[in-house]
Amino acid sequence: MKLISSKDNPFYKRLKLLAQSNQQRRKLGQTLLEGVHLADAYLGALGQPLVCVAADSALDNDEVAQIWARVEADRRVCLPEALFEPLSTLVNGVSLLFVVEMPSGRLPASQTTDCVILDAVQDAGNVGSILRSAAAAGVRDVYCMSGTALTWSSKVLRSGMGAHFSLNIVEHCTPDSLAPRLSVPLLATSLQASTSLYEQDLRSPVAWVFGNEGAGVSPHWLERVQTPIRIPQPGGMESLNVAACAAICLFEAVRQRLS
Repeated sequence: MKLISSKDNPFYKRLKLLAQSNQQRRKLGQTLLEGVHLADAYLGALGQPLVCVAADSALDNDEVAQIWARVEADRRVCLPEALFEPLSTLVNGVSLLFVVEMPSGRLPASQTTDCVILDAVQDAGNVGSILRSAAAAGVRDVYCMSGTALTWSSKVLRSGMGAHFSLNIVEHCTPDSLAPRLSVPLLATSLQASTSLYEQDLRSPVAWVFGNEGAGVSPHWLERVQTPIRIPQPGGMESLNVAACAAICLFEAVRQRLS
């Protein structure tokens, strides 16, 4: 275990950059996982982090102590609570975090299984919720177009609740780089569509495209959609939140395949 007590320590300075800037996360190719739940999920899915950082006061917490014991000794760093506090975005959370590599993901030669395409979904909470729904529905591949929130940011990671670790997430995709690889039908929701989601045959793999919160699916993707579909809304609301829309669509496919 390494003890750091100075705010001028080079490693601590890098931690602060990672904690405060998504740009630095992209530049360094690393991110921070905060709290016991994400740390436990990461250990179970992907193994050892680059570094496990805990406040000295947190080591008396049973859950933190269990995580601490699972991490190799030379990967542990202990900080005073006063140094840990600027690193955390959690309210009333335990003072534990992992430093991990941000996987870059991979584009397939041919996409023959279900996938989700995020078309400039900007809200981090929405992105995390969609990732969580995709993982729960058994979808493995998620492709993020330009303008989509960084999937490895703190808020997306918290909303995803560990979903990231079972997904192949590819950021900075373009329609021209991804569309030729899709060997499954492309579907998107539209308020003007005549086909109901519940009339659409979803028993075979599809590519779902979910669009920006305000502008919806971009023309680049709409012109490639084989079947626009609508989600019936008998209550008369103007539209659905994109994360709710994604959950409804993904689990309608699950329902059809189970039945």
